[in-house]
Amino acid sequence: MESQNMEYLFQMSRRKIEEVKTDFYRSLYWKINWNNRLIGIKGCKGVGKTTMLLQHIKESIPDKNEVLYVSLDNIWFEANSLVSLVEYHYTHGGCYVFLDEIHYLQNWQTVLKNLYDDYPDMKFCYTGSSVLKMDVHGKDLSRRQRVYSLPRLSFREFLEMEGLYSGPSLTLQDLLDRHVDIAADIVSKFKVLPAFENYLQYGCYPFYKEEGDGFLLRLQDAVRMTLENDLPQTVEISFSTIQKIKQMLMILAARVPQTPNMSLLYNQLETNREQGLKMLYFLEQAGLLALLTREGKSLKHLPKPDKLYLGDCNLMYALSPRVDTGTLRETFFCQQMCTDNELLLPAAGDFLVNRKFLFEVGGRGKDFSQIKDVPDSFLAVDGIEIGHHNRIPLWLFGFLY
Repeated sequence: MESQNMEYLFQMSRRKIEEVKTDFYRSLYWKINWNNRLIGIKGCKGVGKTTMLLQHIKESIPDKNEVLYVSLDNIWFEANSLVSLVEYHYTHGGCYVFLDEIHYLQNWQTVLKNLYDDYPDMKFCYTGSSVLKMDVHGKDLSRRQRVYSLPRLSFREFLEMEGLYSGPSLTLQDLLDRHVDIAADIVSKFKVLPAFENYLQYGCYPFYKEEGDGFLLRLQDAVRMTLENDLPQTVEISFSTIQKIKQMLMILAARVPQTPNMSLLYNQLETNREQGLKMLYFLEQAGLLALLTREGKSLKHLPKPDKLYLGDCNLMYALSPRVDTGTLRETFFCQQMCTDNELLLPAAGDFLVNRKFLFEVGGRGKDFSQIKDVPDSFLAVDGIEIGHHNRIPLWLFGFLY
């Protein structure tokens, strides 16, 4: 392979590194151990995985000649080998390889394992779709790497991007114990409720900054690319099944939240229970749906979900024909809470968190009538700046990461 043929990729790498902005960092950036030899970062399309890689290169690696950044959806790889590219980079003084969109590489886990073993002096970092599946059988790759998940922007991160607030994230226990003092301090600095309304409409994805009025169209396009491009690169799936998954998403987007009539849904899609459940869980893995069950999820079988939400509040504006305020509140709570906590559907109330804390989500008039006399029960209340006792402002749950 001619070195001239590869120079195009190195030019693109240098250009992207030079152009990336470093005025805002996702909170995960500071939690990654960048010294690991093999790092994986998973996440939904548009949450900032590429930016995070380029920021690390720009800020932390002085000699950019030692670095190669490349996206594996580049058409160059249709006729050329990643292994040959890495060999060329290594023999010309390369020490770091950053691979974007790893799911476009056939047999990517085997290729990464071989690169890791064959080039012990090099460090590798890759990003992949949220539907990316790790090899849980051979363990050959899993014992070599550290994998991180990058969620959507939290409300706290959105405020930082907007230049309105900068402060640390909260633990759930801290929030429950000290929410009055914490909220009072935050609302003394800016008007939090208008900012919260903006976040619900467009604040979950960093690209809102560059898109402006075109944000929802780009989000719709990101959903389409996830289902049409990322999913087929990750699992063996037919074109007709992808079409049914897209149809399922649009049907559910018009009805969430709901206790789904699965038989009716499967009949509409002309599919069976097993295939229908697989499609639901594909949508969950892609971050497009949140599935709640009463008993928790099993690795051995796919349980029927007891309630469905869209994956985030911005998706409601992008996909739903009508945005219901109550559903929007619950979707926000689910989205912010499920990043680092287990959520179940309780017999009473809206959410059971970590099998201990019971939450009811609602507006200013919400009271404890539905969960009265239940220990460790709380109200997440929209439309208020500061809470009282077990009434906590809904917006404050956006500070958990």
